[in-house]
Amino acid sequence: MIPANEPLTILHLYPREMNLYGDHGNVLALVRRCKWRDIPVRVLPLEMGDPFPDRVDLVFGGGGQDSGQARVEEDLLLRGDYLRALVEEGCPALMICGLYQLFGEGFVTESGQMIRGIGAFPARTLAGDRRLVGNITIETEAFGSVTGFENHSGRTFLTGGRPLGRVLSGSGNNGRDHTEGILYQNAIGTYLHGPLLPKNPKIADFLILTALQRRDPSLCALSPLDDSAEDAARANAAARPK
Repeated sequence: MIPANEPLTILHLYPREMNLYGDHGNVLALVRRCKWRDIPVRVLPLEMGDPFPDRVDLVFGGGGQDSGQARVEEDLLLRGDYLRALVEEGCPALMICGLYQLFGEGFVTESGQMIRGIGAFPARTLAGDRRLVGNITIETEAFGSVTGFENHSGRTFLTGGRPLGRVLSGSGNNGRDHTEGILYQNAIGTYLHGPLLPKNPKIADFLILTALQRRDPSLCALSPLDDSAEDAARANAAARPK
């Protein structure tokens, strides 16, 4: 496991600007699940203009309104080469809503403004004429049934990779092709707020285990936790009407 003096490092992108609908709870879930297993962990918030840390094991970014995305655009583009390289090298990442869009090719707003993305995900996003809002359930090959809450005007279309899952109830990427999110290398992009990870611990553990395996490829599994409360929360959310 990671030596005590080398904690697993979670890079949290733009927590001041990109933190809608409880997205920060995803970081709290990752930290808590590490601590329950005695895995040393630290969270490094990265705001505009901050220097990059020397070592990153896992990257997280949340959602934000169009104005927040526009504010972080230039700073994110400056870091694009580094972040694209991390994704291509297999670094685990979770990007929610706004940063899901900006990890793709970009987002064309309703007014026609192009907010440029860094191209880490093969995806493009256009503004729709109405918001897609409500509880959402998807079926995934990797994690089983996943639930969350979506609230977005963007219509995302994948140009590569594969969807995170198939929409069972809700709208997903664009309300048309029944896909939700993207799973590319070990990076996940999704519109599921809520926050996502407390109700879907298999995704949290995938991110943690993948981060640890990049340091120690012989690691096969994490020690099990009692996820009965998390499973009940997910089942309750899935039973709510959209």
